[in-house]
Amino acid sequence: MLDKKNAFILWFDQLGIEDVPLVGGKNASLGEMYRELTKKGVNIPNGFAISAHAYFYLLEKNDAEKRIRDILKDLDTTNMHNLQERGRKVREVIRNLEFPEELKNAILVSYKDLCKAYKTDKVDVAVRSSATAEDLPDASFAGQQETYLNIKGESALIDACKKCFASLFTDRAISYREDKNFDHFNVGLSIGIQKMVRSDKASSGVMFSIDTESGFKDVVFVTSIYGLGENIVQGSVNPDEFYVFKPTLKKGKRPIISKKVGSKELRMIYDLTSNKNSVKNISVSKGDRKKFAISDDEVLQLAKWACIIEDHYSKKAGHFKPMDMEWAKDGESNDLFIVQARPETIQSRKDPNILKKYVLKPTKELKELVTGSSVGEKIGSGIVNVIRDVHGIHDFKKGEVLVTEMTDPDWEPIMKIASAIVTNKGGRTCHAAIISRELGIPCVVGCEDGTEKLSNGEKITVDCSQGEVGHIWEGIVNFDVEETKLNSIPETKTKIMMNLANPNQAFEFSFIPNKGVGLAREEFIINEYIKIHPLALLEPERVSAEDKKKIAELTIGYEDKSQYYIDKLAQGLGMLAAAFYPKPVIARMADFKSDEYANLIGGGNIEPKEFNPMIGWRGASRYYDEKYRAAFDLECKAFHKAIYEFGLDNIELMIPFCRTLDEAHKVISILESHGLKQKDGIKVIGMCEIPSNVVLADEFLEIFDGFSIGTNDLTQLTLGVDRNSELVAHVYDERNEAVKKLVKGVIKVANAKGKYIGICGQAPSDYVEFAEFVVECGIQTMSLNPDTVIKTTLAIAELEKKLGL
Repeated sequence: MLDKKNAFILWFDQLGIEDVPLVGGKNASLGEMYRELTKKGVNIPNGFAISAHAYFYLLEKNDAEKRIRDILKDLDTTNMHNLQERGRKVREVIRNLEFPEELKNAILVSYKDLCKAYKTDKVDVAVRSSATAEDLPDASFAGQQETYLNIKGESALIDACKKCFASLFTDRAISYREDKNFDHFNVGLSIGIQKMVRSDKASSGVMFSIDTESGFKDVVFVTSIYGLGENIVQGSVNPDEFYVFKPTLKKGKRPIISKKVGSKELRMIYDLTSNKNSVKNISVSKGDRKKFAISDDEVLQLAKWACIIEDHYSKKAGHFKPMDMEWAKDGESNDLFIVQARPETIQSRKDPNILKKYVLKPTKELKELVTGSSVGEKIGSGIVNVIRDVHGIHDFKKGEVLVTEMTDPDWEPIMKIASAIVTNKGGRTCHAAIISRELGIPCVVGCEDGTEKLSNGEKITVDCSQGEVGHIWEGIVNFDVEETKLNSIPETKTKIMMNLANPNQAFEFSFIPNKGVGLAREEFIINEYIKIHPLALLEPERVSAEDKKKIAELTIGYEDKSQYYIDKLAQGLGMLAAAFYPKPVIARMADFKSDEYANLIGGGNIEPKEFNPMIGWRGASRYYDEKYRAAFDLECKAFHKAIYEFGLDNIELMIPFCRTLDEAHKVISILESHGLKQKDGIKVIGMCEIPSNVVLADEFLEIFDGFSIGTNDLTQLTLGVDRNSELVAHVYDERNEAVKKLVKGVIKVANAKGKYIGICGQAPSDYVEFAEFVVECGIQTMSLNPDTVIKTTLAIAELEKKLGL
């Protein structure tokens, strides 16, 4: 029987997750997956681990521990010069140690066996460090030691192993252990020798089985780049990003609910121009940068594997265990592989009962200096320290904002004392993003020109509280941290839903206690995701030359330009619906006015000039009109894709500004022609926002599955007030008795008919007394702005208690 504890070499099929103390987290996990998950279809390249026992044996046979302890006896990790000097000397000692013959032979015999398995004399391998600690079973010390790629041949392998063993004493690893109070000699180092996947000829990336920013657990977040994966970890390139919805993926659907192409300027490949086993970066052509590095089928395959891996580790742990994985595509075989997996350690450790919200409290108008991709949801401020090279880190002071091109593990000693981090390069899975999450500090990555636009000594605020886009504001801006214990929020008979527009905030807002989305505004998706007037895609001859250029740039990769509109709209709807699945998400179909459509790219030459677009060609009247019908067809196709291809059957359709019964019938007919049929379970809700909707409520509710009251337009049309006119703004008031009488009346009719009745207008969000009024009238659901949900829920709970509901 194999004595694992005293073995120098352990092959992946001999290892399991319980072997972390012997081979570290990285190698134990590779063994676990190779042994248990290859039979479930997950591809793992074969290899073996050089054990931590081998590392300690190497030190013992060379009497190296005493020399290393002498070097570290006056270590001061707060002094960068001291840390760098001590680290350099220790690494030099280890790199010059003589490998005992028995250890060297064990490594080389195993390497020859791996060569035979892959039918070559010199198999190319990745040589990866995997540190461990006996008293911390889950510790993998990820990213603190070195990895060496494209290693071929015996001498190159032994040299890479020496460098790996030495990297146990990188500056960042020494600093980390000191911070965590680990004895440097209670931590061992194992080395993984794994067959390289030829992703230099294809693509690679990182994926998480949880959203890294919000902690939303029902998605797989996949990133991809061209070439070897080191560039994505280092943050050298901005990757493609995809979200895949796990619940419907497991039902056989194709729910890629978000796709964003990254710039991907560099590609890391094998360096075949020299005799050394090495890699190099080359530029990616402009055409390839605009394309996704992997296909939709490959994204879905990776997401399925992520689910298999997460389910396996969760079952083994006895609790939910989201995973952080690295993948690679072999350009020779076109096969995908998982090359690493470790537990996700940030979002999974959050208290799900505590909702924290960072809220800016500016005392004057904000001036934006730079933007990028936000990491986390926090806000931080301080004095800018622009450092362009790692050799300058000794000049960094605690509490400053680190501004740099990108970071790697060598920067960690100063990252932990920064108030915030700003980088020019990198995506949300790069080194700077991962470490800032672990440290709990705000970080904005991929700014492109942060080092140019921000100056040393300048005071700034780094704001990650606004969703996907991170903002850097001039000066120190005040902010509050609002904390809510979710188990203290009472249940109410009236269902409290949310009004939402931005798909990028949906995951974050889903944690607020809710019963779904009562109003998902499609206009934001069209404005921010699509940007183009739908008819400009269908009738390009009506578009100016300048707008044609803009359209061509946005729709690169789409031969059928109308498909761009369908895909982007479906993805926006998909993000909103997935965040709240399986709770209902009532998505209002487009309700732009003609002046708003005119502001879209290509819209200026297409839209009519209306004197008062607020009560003009909008809502249902557009949908069946031959001048717009083709555009509405695209919208219907997007809804069909979100519901049927993505499997998001919690989406309900809402028809805005439907003036007459005839209009209602016409719209229903068009929806049915696109397979959106009420008899198949598709719910179609009408917006109740015109007095005719109330007067003919009985008849409208024979056509629609319910009503959602829109108080903004209902107030405008009841009181005859143009809500865009400041001259009569003092007359506009949703609490006017005439408006309230109409609201009360339609609630009564809907309840009597057993139909859905909710309210999604602004009034309940603005006025608690109006919210209380509709509760007393018998409203079934109330849809509120996210920032008012908790406050209004508490007020409604008190009222229902008084009313005995």
